[in-house]
Order: sequence, then structure tokens, then C-alpha cells
Amino acid sequence: MARSNYDYPGHSRSGTAYWTKTTLLYAGVIATALLWSLPFWWTLATSLTSDPSTTSVALAPKDLTFEHFSALFETQPVGKWFFNTIIFAGSVTAFNLVFDSLAGYALAKVDFIGRDKLFLLFVSTMMIPGMVTLIPVYVLLSELGWVNTYQGLIAPLIAQPIGIFLLRQHFKSMPSALGEAAQIDGCNEFQIFYKVYLPLAKPALATLGIYTFITTWNNFEWPLIIASDSSMYTLPIALFSVRNEYFTEWGIVMAAAVVVVMPVILVFLSAQRYFIEGMTLSGMKG
Repeated sequence: MARSNYDYPGHSRSGTAYWTKTTLLYAGVIATALLWSLPFWWTLATSLTSDPSTTSVALAPKDLTFEHFSALFETQPVGKWFFNTIIFAGSVTAFNLVFDSLAGYALAKVDFIGRDKLFLLFVSTMMIPGMVTLIPVYVLLSELGWVNTYQGLIAPLIAQPIGIFLLRQHFKSMPSALGEAAQIDGCNEFQIFYKVYLPLAKPALATLGIYTFITTWNNFEWPLIIASDSSMYTLPIALFSVRNEYFTEWGIVMAAAVVVVMPVILVFLSAQRYFIEGMTLSGMKG
């Protein structure tokens, strides 16, 4: 009878070597997690401390107070900045899910001349630094009169090569027989995409949606360039503005930082299962 790998010395789940390695692994993971979370914890503690000091790291807020958050919301248009960021991140995410899924499906399942070369062209654009196209895009939007507008903020980011690549890999891993069967039943190409393949791509769509939302929410460079008025600021730009205005009042600055980062943390924590599942299913399939 064939023996299980765990029957050999050093492989048993009850063996000392196994538990030693497991304990060290978990200890390393926990230590790394604590190290990475320390800056955020210091930010939160500072924002809730009545008289914060920048020379020490408090493990807990001293003299707990919410006065810094009150001062921030009373003196700054945080609601407007939050609305701008929601419009920016939400619209870019929605457009990417639509356009990237359509492009990914076409490059994976629709047979047309030059399909593979077009895919390589899309992938190659990922190697072009964003700074190369920054000035031409700004000049184009300026000619259109879209500077300091929502359309100028959103338009350059409505489709991304990384999203097309991710969904193309996921669609390519699905059996072509599904589409062929639907075609026999009378479905056209769009119906095959929408009714057959798209429902099966929910993990990949969730991954792309979370990734796009978080990166767009945290985008600093493009909103800084396209928004010439404070009424169009997104939260990362607003944080920079608050830092310049309250450069000696660390409690208010850290309160602004918490307002910026808390939504994306909540989004990731609430949807991390779908993110991990999507990356597992579609990351490396060819």
C-alpha cells in the first residue's frame, strides 16, 4: 500500500519538526503584520489624542478625544472632497469593469486577425511609465476644456491594461465548448459574453473592482494635475492641503489621514475573500 507523505519522518502533523516550522511561520507572519500596521496605529492614536507628540509612538490614545475630527470637519469641506473621491473612484471602477471585461473577452474568445498581436500591444503598454503620457494627455484634455472637471478626472483611466490582461487570462481559462453550445442555441456573440462567460468571471471581476477602486481612491498624481481648484480636490490631495495648512497641528493632520485611508481598509476587509479567490483563479492561467 502506498504511504502518505505524512507517514515519513519529519512529515507527520504531530511531529516536533512540523509544529516548530508552523509556529515559526505564524510568528513571522504575525510579526510582519504588526510591523506593517504600526504606522496606521500611530496615526489613529495621534488623531484621538488631545495633545499629540510627534517624538513618541503611543500604543494607545492619551486623553481620548474626537476634537481633531470635529475641527477638521468644521474648517474644511470634507464632505465635498469625499463626494469627489467617491465619484472619481466609483466611476473609474465601473468603466474599467465594463471596458476591460469586453476587451478581455474579445482577446480570449473572439477569433479575429491580429488578435494575439493586439494583446501583446496591450501588454507592452504596461511597460510605458505614466510620466511619458502625462503631458500629452493633459494638453488634450485642456484643448477639450476638461481641466478641473469630473470628465477630465475620469476619462484617462476608464480602461487599464492590467485589467484587460487579468480578465483575458480568466476568460481564456474557460472552456470554449460553453460558447459553442450557446451559439448552437442561437445566442449571438454579445449574449454568449453576457449570459455565459461573464457570470463565471465574478471572482476576477471582484478582484479587478477592488484593485481599481483602491488604487483610484489613493491616486495622488493625476487629481493633483487636473484639479486646479480646491472644490475638485479628492481626499489624497485634500490631505496634502491640510498638511500645508496645519503643519504644526498633528492631531488634525492625522485625523485627515484616517478619513482618507479608512474607507479603502473597510472595502478591502469586507471583500478580501473575493480578491484572493480572483487572484488565485486568474492570475497565471494562459
